[in-house]
Amino acid sequence: MEVRNCRNCGRLFNYLGGMNICPACRDEVEKKFQDVKEYIRENPRSNIQEIAEANDVSTSQIKQWIREERLQFADDSPMGIECEICGATIKTGKYCDACKANTANALAKSIEKPKAPEPPKEKPKKENKMRFLKE
Repeated sequence: MEVRNCRNCGRLFNYLGGMNICPACRDEVEKKFQDVKEYIRENPRSNIQEIAEANDVSTSQIKQWIREERLQFADDSPMGIECEICGATIKTGKYCDACKANTANALAKSIEKPKAPEPPKEKPKKENKMRFLKE
């Protein structure tokens, strides 16, 4: 186990992986997430800035939840975030559908199974014929 300082409050904690924050701060972030989720249900047309101000959360935290696909803009919402590759507007996640497909195709091509070597072509066998010498 590794001991680290919490990025938010500075307390020491046993780091087990994931975010570099202590369990108390992680619980606080999760509570704020639930508050934001409830606020969005009650105010579906709010923008990120309004949501952040009403719930005492940073806009970067809200964008992180959107990138993690924990939050999503409604399909009819004019708002969105940018795809990290091409900059297209997306409703949730990090990449647009086209960039996801391109990345998946490129990855699939890079890890293609090696082709089995072809067996060597056999030379035509000469028939064993009896030969006679002329005298």
